Amino acid sequence: MTETTTATAATKTRPTTLIPLPAGAARPLALAGAVATIASTFLAWTWTDAFPGDLTIYAYPGGLQWMTLLAGILVGLYALADYDIPGLRWLNPGRSNAPLTLAALGSFAVTWFTVLAIAITLGGLVNLEPGAYVAAVASLLPVLAVLGLPQDRDDNQSAKEALHARIAKPDRIPAGTPLNGWLERGIITLIAVLGLYVFTYGIETPADEGETFIGYLILVIFAAWALHTAGLLDRLSRITTDNRAFTLAIGFAAAIAFPFTQSDDHYANLGVNILIFGTVALGLNIVVGLAGLLDLGYVAFLGVGAYTAALVSGSEFSRFSGVQFPFWAAALSGAAASLVFGVLIGAPTLRLRGDYLAIVTLGFGEIFRIAVNNMDGASGPNITGGPNGISSIPDLDFLGFNFGESHTIAGFELGRFANYYLLMVFIMAIVVLVYTRASDSRIGRSWIAIREDETAATAMGINGFRVKLIAFALGASLAGLAGTVSAHVTYSVVPTPYQFAGSTPPNSAFLLAAVVLGGMGTVSGPLLGAALLYLIPEKLTFLQNKSLLVFGIALVVLMRFRPEGIIADRRRQLEFHDTGQQDTPTTKLVTDTTLSKAGA
Repeated sequence: MTETTTATAATKTRPTTLIPLPAGAARPLALAGAVATIASTFLAWTWTDAFPGDLTIYAYPGGLQWMTLLAGILVGLYALADYDIPGLRWLNPGRSNAPLTLAALGSFAVTWFTVLAIAITLGGLVNLEPGAYVAAVASLLPVLAVLGLPQDRDDNQSAKEALHARIAKPDRIPAGTPLNGWLERGIITLIAVLGLYVFTYGIETPADEGETFIGYLILVIFAAWALHTAGLLDRLSRITTDNRAFTLAIGFAAAIAFPFTQSDDHYANLGVNILIFGTVALGLNIVVGLAGLLDLGYVAFLGVGAYTAALVSGSEFSRFSGVQFPFWAAALSGAAASLVFGVLIGAPTLRLRGDYLAIVTLGFGEIFRIAVNNMDGASGPNITGGPNGISSIPDLDFLGFNFGESHTIAGFELGRFANYYLLMVFIMAIVVLVYTRASDSRIGRSWIAIREDETAATAMGINGFRVKLIAFALGASLAGLAGTVSAHVTYSVVPTPYQFAGSTPPNSAFLLAAVVLGGMGTVSGPLLGAALLYLIPEKLTFLQNKSLLVFGIALVVLMRFRPEGIIADRRRQLEFHDTGQQDTPTTKLVTDTTLSKAGA
């Protein structure tokens, strides 16, 4: 009986691993694999430069080799962090093996994707140089190593390790310890610069180099996932929350700096479109994320703002061709027209709930598209130009600054799209200010109460209809404001884009997917969602006709593993998980009682 009990206890205390490796061999193997992976990027992977990035050069990485190099460095850092090397212990405050596992999988994924892409694109394994084989084997070693590590550490063991670390390494900073204010601001600034570089690299990837963009996405996804499981993103979230005003200022400074880093105005065009759709998505976030109203025809408000601006722009094809408002008046007119339509549609329909409201808003979106398509003077009054729309919309001229001309600022030449990009950054700042002030106000708390339980909120004295109507009208006006700029950027307004679903944005399905994917109820979530959903079809041209299928698969996967979105709102994270720290390593206070339990 005693032997059986001892054997059972030994079985319970033995760490669970997927691959049996000799004691202490897993981490050295992971480190060796990381070093070999890094070294392999300085070798030639193929003999011809026909593959994007020119991987034929020795002693200098190119193209996707840079992704493998960065992934190998990340694996090496997390492997070294487990040895308690000073200066690296902050990388893994939770002392978990999960970050190393994800980093190893990311390195393996990007390396093997590159090797297979070379073989498939160039027509066989014969096109691989020895460096590619070295990289494939080297990236496999960390994966085998992490499979020999226990993925879940015992609580008592964690308590022992935490106590020993605090005694032997008294300079270690616990996860919850606040940092110096200037140090926190320095971290935020560094993250903003790094984020600008990552975004710039992704947006500058040529459309004919889809392999490079896929490798870029693989690296970013696994790196962010590893940092999240290590608890670093949770720390960064606390730092940005404590320095909210500074974070917003640095974020907008980084956004303003973007066009100054570009030599091709085409990339500024991508940036301005992302900001336009991000602004509209942020307005939809008020309706869906805060008030909990499912609006499937929201893109119609963008169209109302665009058509209003086009009608008063001075275009020769406008019904009012002799009328040309200054920009500020056109912008206010577009926002006001969308607000009026929001009130007219919301007043009779917002007493509905759930699916019934969604069906009504879907109908409104289709009615708007059909109406502007028929207002051509033949099927209806001559207002919108019908299928041809309103073209030849002139560029904006604000206080003598013509947005259609190139301008030199501080030695940097800014093209037409860069001018509109900076204008959209200014408008985005206004929208973010309105969103944050509204969400933090009494009305914002009423929206959240309505979203959580409308019956209970009404019983507590909240006028549900009035609160929902305000959300609907405010969201519509923000979309209309973005639409006024969109009309001038594209030179024309046609009814085709303003539909529920389509292969190219904007459409209601795209905007709703951006909010859900990025994270409902947050400021940065819809912006991130809009950037991803706009860039992926733009860079991966083979997906343009299958974008809805890809978005659908992405949303299904997201709902399964992270239903609160990529950037989670704290309240929604608590709704979907038992605790907000479920995916984040926690820091425990080690007391004498804990020590006695750990030593038992």
